[in-house]
Amino acid sequence: MANPGYGKRSATDQRPYTASDFAHLPPREASIAAYIDRLPDGSDISVKTLARVLPYGQCALRTALNALQRAGHLRRGSEHLIGADSARWVTRTWFSRTARDDAWWAAFTTGDAPDDSPPPQRPSRSRAFILLAALGRTAPSLTLSAADCAALEPLAATWFERGATEPEMLHALTSGLPTPVHRASSLVRRRLTDKLPPERAPQPPRVPRPALRVLECGKCGAPGRPEALPGGECAECRGVAVRRPAALPPDHVRSRAAEARAALTRPPERTRT
Repeated sequence: MANPGYGKRSATDQRPYTASDFAHLPPREASIAAYIDRLPDGSDISVKTLARVLPYGQCALRTALNALQRAGHLRRGSEHLIGADSARWVTRTWFSRTARDDAWWAAFTTGDAPDDSPPPQRPSRSRAFILLAALGRTAPSLTLSAADCAALEPLAATWFERGATEPEMLHALTSGLPTPVHRASSLVRRRLTDKLPPERAPQPPRVPRPALRVLECGKCGAPGRPEALPGGECAECRGVAVRRPAALPPDHVRSRAAEARAALTRPPERTRT
């Protein structure tokens, strides 16, 4: 594992594992990507650490990581975190099992990356039905049939709508049971009705703090706007000529500096009243 604040960080909205996640990559890059993908967040994925466990040298690993960056699986940069008593910038290396384009990574820096992961499958049974069906494990005398669970499901669902938890419901339904219990369904219905908790005041919606991330060139480490780092590399590292503003002549700079110093030392003008 890397030092706190460093190491691998999984990008948001990861898709489920498939056998063809890295089939578009060359064999070496595919094997390295599969290894990194299965590491937990916070793992050290520097070339020195990877060279100790993988059958590749540091130069080959550095080349492979740059290839993964160009393919959209990896980005390097910094992220602004706010703790209990301080705020700080930490170094990040984000990894995505799904190859992302430059537009996705640009949106990721502000926390607005589109969620293209498949929606979770809806369970066949509700939370209320599952709790009622499991009552017999806590109190055997309250074992219910499937028909009983279906009939009592709306009442139990109301408890969850009012903020009750599973332990609270189990305690209300199973504590202080009479001996014997003649009709479990009638007793559970009575307790669900008589002990129904009051409606709780709605909590104000929590407004998430927008993410604040800065991407860096994978080769030279220079920070830049996402649109200036296609494939995770700056223009100079990609061999693209960069137009820079012409430098001022030295004499011109010295004369301007002399004017600024004179303006600072000149006494203020007095106005007559």
